[in-house]
Amino acid sequence: MKIAATFLSGAKSRLLPASVPFRFFAATAIFHVLAWAALLADTNATPRFGGGLGPTLSAVHLLTLGTLTATAIGASAQLLPVATRRTLAAVWPIRLVFWLFVPGIIALAAAMYTMQLQLALPAALVTSAGLVLFAALLADNLRRADSLPVVAAFGWAALVSLVVLAALGVVLIADYQTGVLPNHAAAALAHMILGGFGFMGLLALGFSHVLVPMFALAAAPAKAPSFVGLMLAVLAVVLGAVGALADNSIVLTIAGLVGIAAAGMHIFLMQRVLAAGMRKRLGLSFVLVRCAWVLLPTTLVVGLAALHGYAGPNGATLFAFLLLDGWLLTFLLGMLQRILPFLASMHASRGAAGTPVLLSELAASAPLKLHAVCHGAALILIAIGIAANVGVLVMVGAAAGLVGAFAFAWFTAAVTRRLIGTG
Repeated sequence: MKIAATFLSGAKSRLLPASVPFRFFAATAIFHVLAWAALLADTNATPRFGGGLGPTLSAVHLLTLGTLTATAIGASAQLLPVATRRTLAAVWPIRLVFWLFVPGIIALAAAMYTMQLQLALPAALVTSAGLVLFAALLADNLRRADSLPVVAAFGWAALVSLVVLAALGVVLIADYQTGVLPNHAAAALAHMILGGFGFMGLLALGFSHVLVPMFALAAAPAKAPSFVGLMLAVLAVVLGAVGALADNSIVLTIAGLVGIAAAGMHIFLMQRVLAAGMRKRLGLSFVLVRCAWVLLPTTLVVGLAALHGYAGPNGATLFAFLLLDGWLLTFLLGMLQRILPFLASMHASRGAAGTPVLLSELAASAPLKLHAVCHGAALILIAIGIAANVGVLVMVGAAAGLVGAFAFAWFTAAVTRRLIGTG
């Protein structure tokens, strides 16, 4: 309960203007729709996708940067100051992050989609500038997060991954024109590992130590096993990135096994939190979160199978899909449907009768139910389509994902509209 008390005690004094985090969440909802739409435009090539400019690569970055990273920026910019009781020194830098990062993503995704190399590199540089500024802001908050040592440690590791990830991303874009990299595919795999398991993965694991106890009304996991999980996760990311760059299957195998151990530790700790929590009914959001917890070790097992040739000819693509659309996107959307109304209720003034605004007044359930069904169908159909090399299944799955993305955007718009109405 200490976690929940930390959030609620004087939290309003540490809130950013509502327009700051919610502009990132609005961008997330839009990019989520665009990611599925871009994938739908190239479903025949998706099962065998192994890199290269085009709609599928554009869809990947609309998802990773536009959906996953934009959510991470908006959530961490607000939740960390609230949790650590340390406000941001100024608001304008995080606004500048938005105006660098979001236009940069739009330009980068458009350049990838249309295969315009002359636009891709400047777009990547602008996007990276936004990421580096965000990293600096987050680092400033993390260095003052002495009350949350586990979360801060995960955050520092994620930031290191982010800086290397951004630099490697620029080099990969430049390599299309210069050929400076000796092995583009190896660098691309390292880039994906640093993004999926490093930056976003470590942030997801770290914030879980705050969000899961808060929503379940439970104590945070013990520090000792949490730090063991952190060390395993960081070791897996480092070994994975090094193994990918060196094109060394032995190191990658060790990374995968260590990653499975880290995933197992994390899931064990989170299940203990839920078991001890006072709130047992956590709704549809935690159905998605629990599915994500299953998908995390599943992704790693599929990755190991693909590495050793046991996942079929499209095993590498299946691994990437399960990592990005499976574990990460499912977890993020599950948490986001809790975070959005929670933050909105903190920002909202009072209800019509002068009473505090309830979460149920801010969040609509119908679009979330539609999204959950469509998201689940998309994951199953596309995974089967990739494994069986059937483009039609990928097309139907992408269409389902697109419908689900519209439903989630409906939910985001509804929460935002009701926040404005109660402000």
